[in-house]
Parts: sequence; structure tokens; C-alpha cells
Amino acid sequence: MKNIKLTIEYDGTNYSGWQNQDNAVTVQEKLEEAIKELTKEEVKLIGSGRTDSGVHARGQVANFFTNSTIPGEKFKYALNNILPGDIAIIESEEVDVNFHSRFDAVKKRYRYRIYNGEMPRPLYRNYSYHYKYNLDLDKMREAAKYLIGTHDFVSFMGSGSVVKTTIRTIYKIDIQKLNEFIDITLEGDSFLRYMVRIIVGTLLKVGNNQISADEIPRIIEAKDRHCAGPTVPPQGLYLEEVYYPQKTS
Repeated sequence: MKNIKLTIEYDGTNYSGWQNQDNAVTVQEKLEEAIKELTKEEVKLIGSGRTDSGVHARGQVANFFTNSTIPGEKFKYALNNILPGDIAIIESEEVDVNFHSRFDAVKKRYRYRIYNGEMPRPLYRNYSYHYKYNLDLDKMREAAKYLIGTHDFVSFMGSGSVVKTTIRTIYKIDIQKLNEFIDITLEGDSFLRYMVRIIVGTLLKVGNNQISADEIPRIIEAKDRHCAGPTVPPQGLYLEEVYYPQKTS
């Protein structure tokens, strides 16, 4: 029995998120179908975490167990011949049987892309959030500093979530503008449901002078979702990379 690790890129536009669901097409479903076609085995793909409907990934990680004789590094070529064009395996390798893509992850990096132009651009609509109002990036960067560190982020969690703890650690938030695009990159040990999108929505309120940067500590301390900003749309969000403590093979 071999444990195969996959690094996956996908355009989430046409999918109801990563995780299998009844009566909905998901990325996990398409991957499991492709693996079954290739290996003739029913597999359960273990993902590093969920992404929601419309969210994209450049570096999602998943693993599965197989009796196939295909070398680990060859799976990416074989699966890419089967998968639809909006899902691709970037890397594949055989790893230790104890490797678990979710439980072994130590850090994740997400990027949220904002199109900050005046007029809507149809070609960008599935890959960024159109926010046409002027933004003060310096104020947004100042606000972001308050979010760095270990906090109870329940104010930034979507409703209906069931987790053991809402305490998370954010290591870095970077805000950069290139032409009409603003990229907000976050690195943390893990993220609550909608956490990145709510943080971005809150930072946009700071950048648009609706709230001040120094209100962020109060929002954290309130532990109340109503105190934070809106949940921005999913199409601007990308799972960029999942980090592991050491080489897994």
C-alpha cells in the first residue's frame, strides 16, 4: 500500500467547493473519479482543508492510499490526461504511510485579490473582487498589524462553524498594489471558516474610512461576528500554499 501526495491547482468557478457533497459537483469528486479511472480503485482523498464554492487554489494538498504500481511521481502525468482542464496536478510523490495532508500541515498561505478599478471588467469577475472605491492602503496595513499573533478569532468566523477552538495564529499579512489590483496575503497556522474573507472585508472598511485601524483590537476582544466587516465574495480567494514541517518522502 502506497501513500501518494498530490499538489493541486484548480479554478473553483464551476465547483461547489473542495469537499464532496450530495447533488453538487466538487473538486474532490472530480479527483476521486479520475483516480478511480486510473487505478480501478475506490479511494478516499484526504485534503489539507476545505475551500468554499468559487474559491481557487494554486497549492492545495491531498493524499490517498493505493495498491497501484504507478510510481508516485508519474501520477501527475496520468491524472492530468483524465482531469478536466480547470483542475491539474502540479506535483505528485510517494510519501511516508503516516503522512496526513490535513493533520501534518503547520502553515497555510492565502491570497485575496481585489480589482480596484472604477469600471467592472468581465474577464476579472471570476478571479477577483471588484471594489471600485478608493482605499487607503497605509491604514489597512496599520490595521493588519493588530491581527498578527495568536488571538481568539471568533469575531472573524462564519456562522454554523463547529470547531474545537477558535484560537488561531496569523504570522504575516502583506498588502500590495500593482496597477489596479490589490493583493492581500495572509499566512497562519490554520484559518476558521470564512476567516480570510471576513478579515479582508474588515480591512476594506478601514481602507474606506468606515472604521479606524485602532478599532481592530476591540473587534477581536468583542468575540462577536457582528462587530467585524462583511464576508467578501469567494472568487477573489486563492489557497496559495500548504506548508509541512519537513520533506514527506
